[in-house]
Amino acid sequence: MTTGSTPARFTAADYRARMERAARSAADAGLAGLLVAPGPDLVWLTGYTPTAVTERLTLLVLTPGQDPVLVVPTLEAPDAEHAVGASALTLRDWTDGTDPYAVTAGLLDGRGRFGISDNTWALHLLGLQRALPDTSYAALTDALPMLRAVKDAAELELLAAAGAAADAAFEEIRKVPFAGRRESDVGDDLAGLLRRFGHEQVDFTIVGSGPNGANPHHEVGDRVIRRGDMVVLDFGGLMDGYGSDTTRTVHVGEPGEEERRVHDIVREAQEQGCQAVRPGAACQDVDRAARAVITDAGYGEYFIHRTGHGIGVTTHEPPYMIEGEEQPLVPGMCFSVEPGIYLPGRFGVRIEDIVTVTEDGVRRLNNTTREMVIVD
Repeated sequence: MTTGSTPARFTAADYRARMERAARSAADAGLAGLLVAPGPDLVWLTGYTPTAVTERLTLLVLTPGQDPVLVVPTLEAPDAEHAVGASALTLRDWTDGTDPYAVTAGLLDGRGRFGISDNTWALHLLGLQRALPDTSYAALTDALPMLRAVKDAAELELLAAAGAAADAAFEEIRKVPFAGRRESDVGDDLAGLLRRFGHEQVDFTIVGSGPNGANPHHEVGDRVIRRGDMVVLDFGGLMDGYGSDTTRTVHVGEPGEEERRVHDIVREAQEQGCQAVRPGAACQDVDRAARAVITDAGYGEYFIHRTGHGIGVTTHEPPYMIEGEEQPLVPGMCFSVEPGIYLPGRFGVRIEDIVTVTEDGVRRLNNTTREMVIVD
């Protein structure tokens, strides 16, 4: 089974446009610029991933009205030059024995406030503060939370392909034996299937059987799955650099009445959450729509997490579908809708799709059945 051809990669022009947009967004937010260390933001902005992240400083400097500059160790400069987005920026290399923070300081307003990528090492932030004691910094997620949130057509194609690959993995995992095998065995099967269908990176394979399913982030353990267990399967990773994340809850053998009822409630909550997705709605509206179904059914205290999270070059990123988040939904945003009910010591149920906001509503990027699936 295949999941379609690999979508086209991004070009230097794509990365140039992203960096220009990021610099404009920084100016609009009242920032003197953006500082981006190795990680998902750097990959998204430049296409560059260092072969190893070490104590040596690598930092993209984006300031409004100036060409982008990538400060990079001299020994890593050849690799950086081969990044797709390298032609859209200037490389400023530094050698061992020199001060990389002094090099970077010469590119910055000494009294400015800068957005800095969340995963920047404290070592580097402190080095910048020593070099420029009058500067200040804000985490990029706080300063520009929507920077990567709205996906273009090529990104949507990549996310759809990753979702289709995860769906293919579910269609295969439901055929394997569950009863008598450990959760870790099924988790290994899921990881292998994700790779088989095109994922280069598996981020998680949650297999929560019986009472373990009442822990949303149980992942896998040595518990032997039994006949009569509800099993939460939540899995995903990166394919061609973009994320997948889907959850289905299966039952080993015939389920009982309450298990069917709880599954039906979660399925309806997930449906209502998806139906609430439309341009202009607030992120919290999605959470409210899903949560209302579960609360009205008497299980509100057992829905213990937000309804969703954004996805892109990472499997968790803004925006978040949670009460208090008034960010309006915009066409191109992609995020999960994943309500759940977790009954301590008994079982859990979660159903999750990745969706994208369209011009007039919602498109699901996961399309396997949301009905109760019975496995052996």
